[in-house]
Amino acid sequence: MMRYDSIEQLHEKLVNQEVTVSELTSVFLDAIEQDDQTINSFLYVNKDKALEAAKALDELQSEGKVTNPLFGIPAGIKDNIVTKNIETTCASKILEGFIPVYDATVMNKLNEVNAVNLGKLNLDEFAMGGSTETSYYKKTVNPFDHKAVPGGSSGGSAAAVAKSLVPYSLGSDTGGSVRQPAAYCGIVGMKPTYGRVSRFGLVAFASSLDQIGPMTRSVKDNAYVLNAISGYDKHDSTSANVEVPDFTQKIGQDIKNLKIAVPKEYLGEGVSDEVKANIQDALETFKSLGATVDEVSLPHSKYGLPAYYILASSEASSNLARFDGIHYGYQAEGVESLEELYKKTRSIGFGDEVKRRIMLGTYSLSAGHFDAYYTKAQKIRTLIKEDFDKVFNEYDIIVGPTAPTPAFDLGEQVEDNLTMYANDLLTIPVNLAGLPAISIPSGLSENDRPIGLQIIGKAFDESTIYQVAHAFETQFNLHDHYKKLNQ
Repeated sequence: MMRYDSIEQLHEKLVNQEVTVSELTSVFLDAIEQDDQTINSFLYVNKDKALEAAKALDELQSEGKVTNPLFGIPAGIKDNIVTKNIETTCASKILEGFIPVYDATVMNKLNEVNAVNLGKLNLDEFAMGGSTETSYYKKTVNPFDHKAVPGGSSGGSAAAVAKSLVPYSLGSDTGGSVRQPAAYCGIVGMKPTYGRVSRFGLVAFASSLDQIGPMTRSVKDNAYVLNAISGYDKHDSTSANVEVPDFTQKIGQDIKNLKIAVPKEYLGEGVSDEVKANIQDALETFKSLGATVDEVSLPHSKYGLPAYYILASSEASSNLARFDGIHYGYQAEGVESLEELYKKTRSIGFGDEVKRRIMLGTYSLSAGHFDAYYTKAQKIRTLIKEDFDKVFNEYDIIVGPTAPTPAFDLGEQVEDNLTMYANDLLTIPVNLAGLPAISIPSGLSENDRPIGLQIIGKAFDESTIYQVAHAFETQFNLHDHYKKLNQ
């Protein structure tokens, strides 16, 4: 049996009893043991519990109870999503040894459809970074080119899917942390509408921006996972009580006469020539499929990057105050007072990037600076959302690049924070506006690193995004694209 196929095809094999859940689980566990040492995507492999869960599912399978497409399908989970009785570290020393006593809502939903959790995946510490180089534990590399970063912060989740170690994974996206690594690793990554997926059990970075999203190799697989994890949750005050459609329903429908907008700012300064050329080719593909493509403007998007770093850092400085050496994980030793315990635990427990953002956020929220920074950033956020609203009054979809360049080299930007932050230039406005967006592969660069195409939709209209993404996917052979990894 192939080590990896689409979720849909694996589902058929389970339904037809060509393979048991235990056998399927073992295939992927063997793949992790054999190949993860080259890319370092997993922080923890849930081997024994996964095999135990799979064995129980074998009985249901033998009784013909394989109903959901995710039944018995192995998954990997970003390590900032809490998992009952399984260590959750957020790739930080300060949470070393933290064992949650409950599951995040998305884990409960995956358990309801009998998915199998193969383990926890690497990330930038507390999801702060764009390369998975700020993890306390290890650096993940790009499966397409081991000299390159996998992107971040969901770099482990993206690399594991690209390398066939799991058929799908969950990541989280605060400023592009699902879409950017998906683009760098040549996979499909969806950031749903804010509120579509419960954040209960997602360790908060920036609460008004964070959203859990699925990462897969195909558009339809992605829709299956979003079907499973979406829905209102009373435990999350920001959860949206809106209808959850079947996200696969519009997949396969043509996009003739659909109106596509291309912001001129998304093909402007800072975007590399080869990315621009690749996106222009993609636009021609959409035209050939019958869609109309027009240039538009999102004039305030250029202010998105500074506004985001003020808002996200401000929320992070508040959210991370709870990690004090008393409630969770690591606790510094050799201290003589409570104040010294706080200082020493946080000084040792947090990495440089996390400390940098806590200080930036604390400064922005401080008396005398609040209006100059935080309030102004909130006003910019409103203007950016209004820009999107105007475009969506006339158009169905917005498209552009996911990232300004293909994946950069390991170590190239880790000391240059502003350049690193600029990699999120094209994804951040979507988070500020709370909109859904997907990244899908659209080609390879001159040095054979993947390029991603971003498709942005109206709020709660993920179905149209999947329709358009699938139409493009049919013109771009993903499986040829992945053969390179197994050569």
